[in-house]
Order: sequence, then C-alpha cells, then structure tokens
Amino acid sequence: MSSHAFRLSGSVLSALPSGALHWPEQGVLVVSDLHLGKSERIARRSGTLLPPYEVTETLSRLDADIATTAPRLVICLGDSFDDLEASELAEEHALWLARLMAGRRWVWIEGNHDPGPVALGGEHRADLMLGPLTFRHIALLGAEGEVSGHYHPKMRLAGQSRRCFLYDRARVILPAYGTYTGGLSSDDLAFSGLMLDGAMAILTGRKALPVPIPKDDAHG
Repeated sequence: MSSHAFRLSGSVLSALPSGALHWPEQGVLVVSDLHLGKSERIARRSGTLLPPYEVTETLSRLDADIATTAPRLVICLGDSFDDLEASELAEEHALWLARLMAGRRWVWIEGNHDPGPVALGGEHRADLMLGPLTFRHIALLGAEGEVSGHYHPKMRLAGQSRRCFLYDRARVILPAYGTYTGGLSSDDLAFSGLMLDGAMAILTGRKALPVPIPKDDAHG
C-alpha cells in the first residue's frame, strides 16, 4: 500500500503519497497550502515569469486523489490561493474546480495568504471541528487532535529534500500540496514546542514513507 495509516485522537487517518490526508471513516479528504495562482501573483507583483503550469498540475493531483478516495467532504486548510486576486482563476481552471466541488461538501479554511472569502462556492471558516479533530491553518500550542498546515514541512533523506507530514499524539501538520511551494525543514525552530517526543515524519513521493524525527529535531 502506498499510503500510511496512523491514529490521532482515536481516529485512523491515512497520509497519501501526494501530501493529502484521508479520513476514511468520515469520508474526508484534507489538503493544505495549494497556493493556486502563485506564478500569476509573482508575475503581477514582480514581473518575474515562471512556467504557468502549477494550477493545472495541482488540480490534476487533487482530481486524482478525489477520484481515488471519493470523499463526501473536502477540507482545504488555508492558503488555497496565493492571494485574493489569484482566486480569480482562468475559466478552464474555475470550471475544473467547480466540477471537483460538485456533489460534496467543500470547506475553505482561512489562511494567512487568503484571509477572506472567495467567490467559488463552498463554506468559508476560520477553523472546523469534526468529531475529535479540529482543522485549522496554523497549529496552536497545546492543541489536541489538531490537523493543520502552514509550515510546508520538509525533511532531508539520503541527500534529498522531500515534503512530509509531521505527526505526534496531539497533532498532524500537513505538507504543502501546491506545486510552487517552498518549505521548512523538520528541524526548524518554528516547530519548537509543537512536536512532542516520539514525533514522526511521513515523507511524500512515490509512497508515503514513515520515518522517526530525530529527537533533537522534535524540540519536544
């Protein structure tokens, strides 16, 4: 199996190789930090041109995950768009997203890049509580059963930097799902106090690969 299952607050969650999180029992698919429109935003603000393929690539990956998991609810954990103007997608991408949203509940969690509502339907929330889990953009110290994003965690293994989930008994932090996104190493001080002793990383790629976070990196 290419995914990796783990427990959080009694719920069995599955980290997918793409960077999405699946909660099979509740029919929930979670993604974070899509940063749709980043190439457009960079061109608009700086004039620097990047290949404008990231929206197509990100939506293709999301389309595949939705086809595989058939979720009743999709939760986007914030920074779904690189800024509010970037939410004005090209017609082909807007129609594609509308097709993915059709027939299921879709929740946009507010992020620091996209703090206001967007005209694409769905629900817009600061956070969402569902059973024992709370979904928000940025992790809160002391939270329990928390699913968040924001930090774009990465870990270096065999000389290669790979996006990863970070999880312990209290929380899981999702990797960035978007194509044009940087990231923070799992040993970054931003994770100080967040990840507890025994925390694990799950590397994305061809398969979801669980690896221990070195004790000095967990900052617990």
